[in-house]
Amino acid sequence: MAGHFEALPGGGAAVPLDEVEISILRSLAVQLLELIGPGDEPVEGEDPLAALFAEGPSEPPSDPALRRLFPDAYADDDEELRQAAADFRRYTENDLRARKRDDALAVVRTLDALSASGEGGAVLKLTPDESRSWLGALNDLRLTIGTRLEVTDEDEGGDLYRLPDDDPRKPMVMAYLWLGALQESLVETLMS
Repeated sequence: MAGHFEALPGGGAAVPLDEVEISILRSLAVQLLELIGPGDEPVEGEDPLAALFAEGPSEPPSDPALRRLFPDAYADDDEELRQAAADFRRYTENDLRARKRDDALAVVRTLDALSASGEGGAVLKLTPDESRSWLGALNDLRLTIGTRLEVTDEDEGGDLYRLPDDDPRKPMVMAYLWLGALQESLVETLMS
């Protein structure tokens, strides 16, 4: 498979990973979890149904990577659209955060199960649901790293990809490109 996902009978996907790849992916997923933040646990003794209807924030996050993961629904200077974006965020961001958190946790858990097998490297086999979670987490990781690197649409083929080896951004660029290849391979596998 040479680092590319392949389809599994009955759905899902598989990819071989060595110890270093497992470690990098797990570390990145944990960092994503830390960036997204912990979920709100229902207060003991209170109605858990009330937590489902809790309102989220109405202002965009100050961190550029979080703003990229949780963008405004409407980008305009019109006051009415700003209010609509704030309302949309208030009612959707908590659920979006929970989904992104669940996707990153799925990555960590599947990698932990793979590492627990005691093998140095192994073939990661994902169910269809795990594959979708991985796809979401890979996308979130690329968005986050791309934001930190200040990658824009105009950067395609730009200087960022030709950095000298001693540039401190080089490892992040390599991770960004590798995650992109994994993501593309998983998309192609799931669509076949």
